[in-house]
Amino acid sequence: MTRIIFPLLFSVATLLGTPALAAPAAIADDAPDSHTVVRGDTLWGISGKFLKEPWRWPEVWRLNRDQIRNPHLIYPGQIIVLDRSGPYLSIGRRVGDQKLQPQVYNEDLKDAVTSIPMQDIEPFLTKPLVLDEARLADAGTVVATETSRVFMGPGDTIFAKNIRDDQKVWQVLRPAKPLVDPVTREVLGYEAAYLGAARVTENGTPATLEILSAVEEIGTGDRLLASDRPEVFSFVPHPPAADVAGRLIGIYRGVSETGRNHVVTLNVGAREGVDRGTVLALHRNRGSVVYKDDDGNKEAYALPEKRYGLAFVFRVFDRVSYALVMETDGQVTVGDSVHKP
Repeated sequence: MTRIIFPLLFSVATLLGTPALAAPAAIADDAPDSHTVVRGDTLWGISGKFLKEPWRWPEVWRLNRDQIRNPHLIYPGQIIVLDRSGPYLSIGRRVGDQKLQPQVYNEDLKDAVTSIPMQDIEPFLTKPLVLDEARLADAGTVVATETSRVFMGPGDTIFAKNIRDDQKVWQVLRPAKPLVDPVTREVLGYEAAYLGAARVTENGTPATLEILSAVEEIGTGDRLLASDRPEVFSFVPHPPAADVAGRLIGIYRGVSETGRNHVVTLNVGAREGVDRGTVLALHRNRGSVVYKDDDGNKEAYALPEKRYGLAFVFRVFDRVSYALVMETDGQVTVGDSVHKP
């Protein structure tokens, strides 16, 4: 795909629709004058070379509303140049006294630099992950397996009900643990265990399907959802429009603590104004203390939370979202709070 990149693309528009921030983005203490993009770079990582808060790179790129929907304008081999007067970042070729010239690049879109590390989140982009009661009610169900075997694998045949005639490929999953709000104790949804994929070979009631892939064994009672189309992750970081008061309710693989570049589950979603690309600050709960004075009087104090990191939301459901931990100065723990940065 031919990509025509002009530095002036970034020179006029501001990040429309994003709440104004108190001060300009600060330049990193050891920021270079330029950086040559290499394979494996991310927009977050590149911006971290120049800025103290890399999630604020849309401001220094000066992206407009259309551009923030598809920010993939950067490719390996290009030079990113820092203008410290803004600060501003631009793409181009240095000539003479550091002026930039437009360039024409012949690059495939798949080679473009992504917002955050795709290898850390790719398995989460197309899998259903969270099911509510309504979606469970509409899902297909495995009612029988070939030769009455208990569990099946790739190449085997299964039979399922509630399979639409217009959908050929289905994801097979097993509703797992309920996602419970830590404050209200309300069930927000059910986190699904992805089992594999199956293709319809014969429509009917029940329909006949061939298992295409399986990461776990598939059996009677497992559920099927129409397979989502893979998405190009092309959303830039931005703060939520209003403050968010949420909590971290789970960590991928069921552990209680994690760190940078790991996926966490939050109890906020589209209903709270969270969308893909939302950046949230992680806050550690310091608990409470009871102070006893010399006269024996006791006073209880809730200690203020401590901000210790950032998380980048990449998958959103109605009441739940998944985020990648981008920065942290310690362990990320279930029960920690998330707020507007």
